[in-house]
Amino acid sequence: MHLVVPSMDYLPSYVAALETGWSPNNVRNVSGEQLAAIRENAAAFIAGLSLQGGTITLPDGKAVPKLPFIARWMWDGEFCGSISLRWQEGTDALPSHVLGHIGYAVVPWKRRRGYATEALRRMLAEARSLGLRRLEITTDPDNVASQRVIERNGGRYLDTFVNESFGPEPHLRYVVELNAPEIRNKKP
Repeated sequence: MHLVVPSMDYLPSYVAALETGWSPNNVRNVSGEQLAAIRENAAAFIAGLSLQGGTITLPDGKAVPKLPFIARWMWDGEFCGSISLRWQEGTDALPSHVLGHIGYAVVPWKRRRGYATEALRRMLAEARSLGLRRLEITTDPDNVASQRVIERNGGRYLDTFVNESFGPEPHLRYVVELNAPEIRNKKP
């Protein structure tokens, strides 16, 4: 598995994943919205996955400035999932409306192969290259697989919190110190 920049070459496999109901968003299912956007203008959809600036709409309807980010797709000959890194220039801190620096989602039929662990390892290297020293990554309390992915990449549990912008459900916050030696993982 390797990470690729989203492009038209990989789009048919991404569309196939969306058509199963898989969503790259762990907070709400956006598969239908994304399929509609792709059908309307596939090139604009792909461009939007790397377009910096602008705003995003939070689940509570509030529009906020989009942070700088890097988006990648997991690829092993077909689409496996997505991962993204977001940050604020000049700081390791995030605005209160952002759950974490990194978000990822693997399609169900590619889980338990180590893809999320490897994708996170590679994205942590990207974060280091940007000069980030500390990242926060969040997951749901019942998502044990995601907790293990984070821990395998040097994440340590920090706290349990609620972010009202995303509803009343609790989330687990992990921290990864990037100035520590890189965690080496076995390739899946």
